[in-house]
Order: sequence, then C-alpha cells, then structure tokens
Amino acid sequence: MQLDNLYQEVILDHYKHPQNKKLSANYDAQVHHVNPSCGDEIDLNLTIKDGIVSDISWDGVGCSISQASVSILTELLTGKKIDEAYLIFDQFVALMQSKGAVSGDEMVLEDAIALAGVSKYPARIKCALLGWMAFKDASVQAQAKSKLD
Repeated sequence: MQLDNLYQEVILDHYKHPQNKKLSANYDAQVHHVNPSCGDEIDLNLTIKDGIVSDISWDGVGCSISQASVSILTELLTGKKIDEAYLIFDQFVALMQSKGAVSGDEMVLEDAIALAGVSKYPARIKCALLGWMAFKDASVQAQAKSKLD
C-alpha cells in the first residue's frame, strides 16, 4: 500500500469516527472558530490542569480535512504538558506552511503527519489548521483564566 493511500485512510477514519466529538460540560475555555472561505466551523472546549492538557472536546461541521484534523489534535495533545503541546502545535503549523517542502516528524506529529499533503493545496491549509488555531486560542484563554484564579 502506498503511503499516500495510508494517509488518506487515516484522515477518512478520523472523519468517519471522530475522537472526542462531544463538548464537555466542564472546561476552562470555550472557543468558536469559522473558516469563512469554506464554511467549516469548530466549537472547542479545553481544560488545563496543573500545566497539562487534561481534556479537549469539540463539535463542528465541515470537510473531512477540518474534522479529521481536530479529531487527531484531541488525541495527540490530550495528556501533554502545555509546553509540549505548543511544540507539537508549532511543528504542525510549520508542516502546513511548508507548501510540501517539509515532511514533518512522525514521532512528534503521529497521525497528524497524514495531513502533510494538505500543505500543497493553499485553499485547504485553513481547513487543516482550523482546530489547531481553536486550540491555541482556547489555551491562551485557559492559561489567562488560571492566573486569575
């Protein structure tokens, strides 16, 4: 089986069987992000406890890329220290902005590496990044809230 086919299967599996797609009632931050170019939408709830991403839940509508990407994100970042989550976030953003020039580190990105091919299609990059930008926004809000508490 070719690697591209395997990656397509990973994306379709996350699209058909999304992980953590049910908004948690308890959260530190909740955000709503929209990709105006295609209409994809994500609501994301985030909980950070003791510097660790303890819960990411979401709901949304959109293309297979946006929905699979946020599903992958929830599995990849839950349980990570926030600093580690940001390193993974940065690597994923760099991969998406590479226009196909970077292959990404599978040891760091795990299933998110399946989205590497998206970076060759500028119109689809925002789809792949939608959930990731929602995570970044929510994490900033959650950390600000924890400093106030």
